[in-house]
Amino acid sequence: MITRLNHAVLYVRDARVHQRFYEDILGFETVVADPSGAFVFMRAGESQNHHDAVFFTIGPGASESDAGRGSVGLYHIGWEVATLAELNEMRGRLEACGALVGASDHGGNLSIYARDPDGLEFEVMWLVPRSEWGEAETEALIRPLDLGAAMDRFGANRPGGG
Repeated sequence: MITRLNHAVLYVRDARVHQRFYEDILGFETVVADPSGAFVFMRAGESQNHHDAVFFTIGPGASESDAGRGSVGLYHIGWEVATLAELNEMRGRLEACGALVGASDHGGNLSIYARDPDGLEFEVMWLVPRSEWGEAETEALIRPLDLGAAMDRFGANRPGGG
């Protein structure tokens, strides 16, 4: 039985560019980096995994991804934070570097969306406690995110999930 997603592997123009972005903005740490820049294995700061993301360099001539627009492919990866305060901090970091592209309240999770240096989208989310899901349990909700109201409701430092 599968229990959860363990890691993602992405082809990117330059793994070292992603390494810097994931370290500086998202707080990941480098596990293994090829000296030539061919690949980088990275782990989220609080992760118990060997690695959570691997980036393989394919070169500057790589075309933009058209997944979802002209081809099949992965839409995004969702990274989880422990508290709404951390989600708010991450929103500020992503906004400051120009990567933030959206935010949504999905009922079961509160999410911000951003693009990495190659324009690949990712999500950073806080898991709403299951007892609070309500209609989100059986519906695909997309509502505007009011992070201030969520922090008032749940508490900025309440752990997600559970």
